[in-house]
Amino acid sequence: MTDQNTRLGIWLMIATTFVFAVQDGISRHLAGEYNVFMVIMVRYWFFAAFVITIAKRKAGGIRQAARSKRPLTQIFRGLLLAAEVCVMILAFVALGLVESHAVFAVYPLLVAALSGPVLGEKVGWRRWVAIGIGFVGVLIILQPGFGVFHPSALIPLLAAFMFALYGLLTRFVSRDDNAAVSFFWTGVAGAAVTTMVGVWFWEPMIPADWVWMGLLCLTAALSHWLLIRAYEVAEASAIQPFAYLQLVFVSVIGISVFGETLRPNVAFGAAVVVCAGLFTLWRARQKEKQ
Repeated sequence: MTDQNTRLGIWLMIATTFVFAVQDGISRHLAGEYNVFMVIMVRYWFFAAFVITIAKRKAGGIRQAARSKRPLTQIFRGLLLAAEVCVMILAFVALGLVESHAVFAVYPLLVAALSGPVLGEKVGWRRWVAIGIGFVGVLIILQPGFGVFHPSALIPLLAAFMFALYGLLTRFVSRDDNAAVSFFWTGVAGAAVTTMVGVWFWEPMIPADWVWMGLLCLTAALSHWLLIRAYEVAEASAIQPFAYLQLVFVSVIGISVFGETLRPNVAFGAAVVVCAGLFTLWRARQKEKQ
């Protein structure tokens, strides 16, 4: 990759994290007014239409996009991501954007920790130390030994675990399926399962919130398109660290729009988690170079 491509990839990743943050803010608003399953269902309808449209425009069409050597794993990936989105939005409602994302930032460390048992990759002692330090950061955020510990604080940790497993399964299926196939199954499988659940929780929505729902669908499609473009023009290891900017953007939205506060332990714990995550990304890149 050229420097110019890398710079473009970085800017695309920054734009992606900003759109993801806006998407999370809209999700928090809608999930506070309506059933989470219904909100996710409508969002996935648009997402599925988006991936099907892309598949039709490519060589081979839908038949080629759906041709997977690991269909069961692809379906499970789609179900897992849809479930993770539901869990994370529940966390937004229960904890707010700031604290949810502070805990969720641990997912790259979970990817490193699970890469051994899931993919058979070797994790060196340096990365294990970073993983341990990262979880200390999570404990600083959650403060399980101080005052009354709320079980809801574990919701974003569950979402992080699910997203890490989704990421690892994506790497696993990439050994046999290309990115277009994985993208197609993510949208279609997710839409199928969210419809089976969400249709039972349908609620009437006021016109103003349908506008927000439309914006949620558009940001969902835009964020995935930006992410795909970012990975097309630059190496993943070079731009992945900038994904942590989502924590900054959602904090600004949470504080300015929803009146959330940034407690000192959350800020310090998130800094520890992010630094540990950046170190694991750096070690992974060094290992790739070797």
